[in-house]
Amino acid sequence: MEKILSIGGYDYKFKNVELHFSEKVFTDVFIEKNNKTLGETIKVKRYKHLEQEVKKNYSEFLNMELGLFLENLKRNKNDYYKKFLNTYGDSKYSIFFINNSDISMQKGIYIFCIGNDIKYIGRSKDPFKKRINNGYGHISPKNCYLDGQSTNCHINSLITKNKNNIKLFVLELDNEKKIESLEKDFIKKYSPEWNITLK
Repeated sequence: MEKILSIGGYDYKFKNVELHFSEKVFTDVFIEKNNKTLGETIKVKRYKHLEQEVKKNYSEFLNMELGLFLENLKRNKNDYYKKFLNTYGDSKYSIFFINNSDISMQKGIYIFCIGNDIKYIGRSKDPFKKRINNGYGHISPKNCYLDGQSTNCHINSLITKNKNNIKLFVLELDNEKKIESLEKDFIKKYSPEWNITLK
């Protein structure tokens, strides 16, 4: 099975690559981030804007590990925990990966589709395996935070919601300038829903 996208009178044939999913869906991934305390975190530039409020309202927790602190807030239905997370940092995630050895080490452009609808177009100058398996396919606790990878969280959560219908297609390309320019052209022409949401 393949997907054909056309630009400038030329057809580009994308190969279908099977996505493999873990059975488990993961929630509250952010609580596993415990390499810093709350006090250490609010000294970091990205969280400095929270320092005054934290010291005023949560001073007794400054020595608590960050993930544990946020878990306690969430359990107590205190939405303040969300201030530390990116927009998609408290989503449901799954682990997914490709293991097609012919494709894994290639680079180029990839698209996620549901049925015939193109939902997301992206580029990978690294091997697809790194982008799909280690990027979108595995959300670490760090990804969930303000200084994490919100795009990875967002795409993983959308794919997780649609995992029974999602399809991945890839176009192998070596030329990195071509990868960049084609990705932009495809996004401009096809306006995928998930790309637009991220702007």
